[in-house]
Amino acid sequence: MSTSNQTDKKVLSVFDFDGTLTRHDSFIPFLRFAFGNRFFTRRLIKLAMPSIQCLRRKLTRDELKEILISTFLTGIEEKWVQEKAELYCNLYWERLMRASGLLAVASEVSSGVEVTLCSASPKLVLQPFAERLGVKLIGTELESEKGILTGRITGHNCRCIQKINRLEAIYGSLDQYHLRAWGDTRGDYELLAAAKDAHWRHFHPNWDRKRAAITRLKATSFKG
Repeated sequence: MSTSNQTDKKVLSVFDFDGTLTRHDSFIPFLRFAFGNRFFTRRLIKLAMPSIQCLRRKLTRDELKEILISTFLTGIEEKWVQEKAELYCNLYWERLMRASGLLAVASEVSSGVEVTLCSASPKLVLQPFAERLGVKLIGTELESEKGILTGRITGHNCRCIQKINRLEAIYGSLDQYHLRAWGDTRGDYELLAAAKDAHWRHFHPNWDRKRAAITRLKATSFKG
């Protein structure tokens, strides 16, 4: 009886974006692309000390992300970022996206299930990618006042437990779904743990998946 209930559940397929569907992070390269090398380098220097503090665990990853966004996007027109994001998507699609990931997303979409990206990267930047993939998008929301970005995040950085919170705010309790999830970092653990079908670094080369497994094993050993 319980097997039948599981089968009858709607399928919700959730893909992390950076590192899962892409070969590497997309947001920092986007900032370099949008602002140009000279401006990007000058602003990046300001992040040296916060980055060190993060490594020393005096700042969290979320706090560092907020500083990054504040440093680059305070007082910037939202429309300008949208235009740059569309251009970035068009120019970098082939070199950024993993072919196997694209096939997996297309397969989920064609099967008629609910498909969404769920990413810590700003939704504003990833919107063109989601549209091209033909899926919904959940991402970190940037605060905007009269079309100008304030440099602040609305709500929380969309990683770890916040991915679950954001999904449930839109879809309701995840228990009502057969949840399928794809991820590649610590920020996806809660999502993968909640999934009936969890895929860890599924589109990465085999050697990369083995290295990641060894790293997790060592981390667990040290904790013990």
